Amino acid sequence: MAALGTRSLTLTVGGQDVTVQVSNCRIASAPADSDFTSFADAAAGGSRAYHLTGTASQNMETGSLWDQIWNHAGETVAVVVKPNGGAAASATTPTFSGNVVITEPDGDLLGGEANSSATAKFTIDFDWEFTAKPTMAIV
Repeated sequence: MAALGTRSLTLTVGGQDVTVQVSNCRIASAPADSDFTSFADAAAGGSRAYHLTGTASQNMETGSLWDQIWNHAGETVAVVVKPNGGAAASATTPTFSGNVVITEPDGDLLGGEANSSATAKFTIDFDWEFTAKPTMAIV
């Protein structure tokens, strides 16, 4: 399998392709917060939490990522990350999917710094927790 390039990733949220709105997209993993750790969890190294994180343009259109945050925070939505773009899932081009809970960011929700570029856009960062470890599809 070839190393991943930095221009091919696509992101679908709730069945809608939002790739054109996203400039940064990652699936991140970290130790899960837990009030109770079983011996089985401890033996396996502890439980993990998975997040879909990234940066998107502030686009107020219905269905945009910004709209999802503004109008649907707290809801669960299906996401599909294709690191190799539109290619069908295979052993060399896997896709990753799961359900995330939409949350508002801590910090900027609307607006930002002035920029003299005619093409600059205000952005918003998102960090949505998966309800379970994302599934990797290879077929």
